[in-house]
Amino acid sequence: MTRGIARPASRRQRGAALLSAMLTVALVATFAAAALWQQWRSVEVEAAERARIQATWLLVGGLDWARLLLREDGRSGGADHFGEPWAVPLEEARLSDFLAAERNVSTDVGPDVMEAFLSGQIVDQQSMMNVTNLVDAGQVSLKDMQAFGRLFALLELPQAQLDTLAENLRFALDASPANRSSPLAPLPPQRVEQLVWLGLPESTVAALRPHVTVLPTRTHVNLNTASAEVLHAMEPGLSMADAQRLVSARERSPFRTVAEARLAIGADESMFSAEQTFVGINTNYFEVRSRLRLDQLMIEERALVRRDGIDVRVVQRWRAAAPGPAAAAPLAPR
Repeated sequence: MTRGIARPASRRQRGAALLSAMLTVALVATFAAAALWQQWRSVEVEAAERARIQATWLLVGGLDWARLLLREDGRSGGADHFGEPWAVPLEEARLSDFLAAERNVSTDVGPDVMEAFLSGQIVDQQSMMNVTNLVDAGQVSLKDMQAFGRLFALLELPQAQLDTLAENLRFALDASPANRSSPLAPLPPQRVEQLVWLGLPESTVAALRPHVTVLPTRTHVNLNTASAEVLHAMEPGLSMADAQRLVSARERSPFRTVAEARLAIGADESMFSAEQTFVGINTNYFEVRSRLRLDQLMIEERALVRRDGIDVRVVQRWRAAAPGPAAAAPLAPR
């Protein structure tokens, strides 16, 4: 009888011991998996941070290269046009090729080294109509309203949206204490996509994007770089056909003076006069666009720079969305 009673107890003890062993193994496996995940996460975070820092310095180098080009162009003087070195875009190129060419070394890199590819271009911001010009000395500028009205008509955009844009821009730029304290005052835009802050729908902003810009100060339009649509809008007496003739004429020989632009289409001195049109043949504001591909990371950075003589100063920098695995984050203006 005693032996018969002991067998079930012995089996229960063996079952409890087996269950305890299984729980111990599961617990150890859980701790090991957690430790492995933490280690993997730390490695990934460190790699991402290293790639971010490397990308930042590479983009700073690209910006410095663009500033050097603009500084040398400013040193030579003369009109700004598409035949100058700054206007030639940089196609995507492997950075190690540049280092090899400079140091006369092999371009082979190890399997653990990330390859970096850089591309970019410099865009003349005064080839477009400056939205800031709509407000002059705290009031809506009638002359610029007429120019933007011709652009809106050419693009088949409602005139009422231009009125809303100009009034809200005047409100945003009003520096009076009463306006600054008003909760209804919109923020002054710094880029074209921010014009939605002033009441424009996204479809209108998309249509305007190739033709307008937002700059900190009033600026003229460069006759050597502006599109036919912008030239037509800027000059009240200039037809689209004559604007296209101007574009064709400057491709053969850039305009050195505003008078040369008049002669190119046989116009009289009233064309592009200072009283009617705010145009020129030089540029002070440029946008530097840089795109970096570093392993699986894709970053596009843009910088607005102002050139005064040979002094090229960064006004604003920001990260734009670029196609790739990672989206870019905004940078604070300088």
